[in-house]
Amino acid sequence: MSLQLGLAFDLGLTPQRARSDLRWARGVFPIVHFAGYTSHFGRRTGPGGGREMHSGLDIAAPLGSPIRNWWAGTVADVFHDGSCGVGVVIRSGDYEHMYCHLAGAAHGGTYASGPVLLRPGQRVRAGQLIAHVGLSGRTTGPHLHWGIRYRGTWLDPGLILRAMVRGRRLQPQSPQQFSQGRK
Repeated sequence: MSLQLGLAFDLGLTPQRARSDLRWARGVFPIVHFAGYTSHFGRRTGPGGGREMHSGLDIAAPLGSPIRNWWAGTVADVFHDGSCGVGVVIRSGDYEHMYCHLAGAAHGGTYASGPVLLRPGQRVRAGQLIAHVGLSGRTTGPHLHWGIRYRGTWLDPGLILRAMVRGRRLQPQSPQQFSQGRK
């Protein structure tokens, strides 16, 4: 079974259901000032030149750019380590989404950056400002490392983004949306 198809089954999204599942339209792209993708999910050549597994999607953005929460949930962890740097994990049911290389600081279980203050157990809305793009941890430039786990298994965020786009395309259009284009 291909990795993509395997992930689709893990998500409960068979190719048939993925095309018809509107729930993914509720997701929010985490970067406000998108500048491109700099590293994909899966095996890659790392910054040190060796082959390694990359458990997320790297999204370039200007330093300090706002980061929004992908899906409503609860802050599960706030941390600072040598690889991810300053990071936040948010749990949404069986999903955990991780945001790494953040600006700001993580001290005593609290993340702070400008007006943002997050603590474990705190509820966050989809689309809520949760962080700012930084350079913490092992990084070669300002970007967000966005990782998603489902029941402990890392998923390709690119597949999630595709499902979000499909869900939006399937949403019913209001009559006002159709009439706005005609004059």
